[in-house]
Amino acid sequence: MADQHDDFEGADAGASKTFPQQCSALRKNGHVLIKGRPCKIVEMSTSKTGKHGHAKVHLVGIDIFTNKKYEDICPSTHNMDVPHVSRKDYQMTNIDDGYLALMDDNGDTREDLKLPEGDLGKEIQTKFDNDEAFLVTVLKAMDEEAVIATKAQQSK
Repeated sequence: MADQHDDFEGADAGASKTFPQQCSALRKNGHVLIKGRPCKIVEMSTSKTGKHGHAKVHLVGIDIFTNKKYEDICPSTHNMDVPHVSRKDYQMTNIDDGYLALMDDNGDTREDLKLPEGDLGKEIQTKFDNDEAFLVTVLKAMDEEAVIATKAQQSK
């Protein structure tokens, strides 16, 4: 593995989806990859070192996209992958065939995100039907994006 050469030519600025962080440096409400899924850490506990071992960190995380609960245990000295998570607010402009039409601060539009299921989707549909001006917050991690919240639009 040490002699493997990575070719970074043509990669975008966010070439890496994750970065390593020592288990003991992770914090509650931070993010971590558990079983390959980007999770928000909701619980952390550290067990004492055994006779020959390392302290172990027990992590409980909630998938930021599916809200599924994941758990993992790792030695405190080992590294875990932490996903690069970004949030961006978009102005809601339309709903077309189950897809949201969104516009960012630069006036760029996108129509590739689906209307979320459940209560959030109903809330977005209701606000849209009532001609409310509002923003949706889009969370992005590991090449996945999802609308996670709405918020009132600030009048300029």
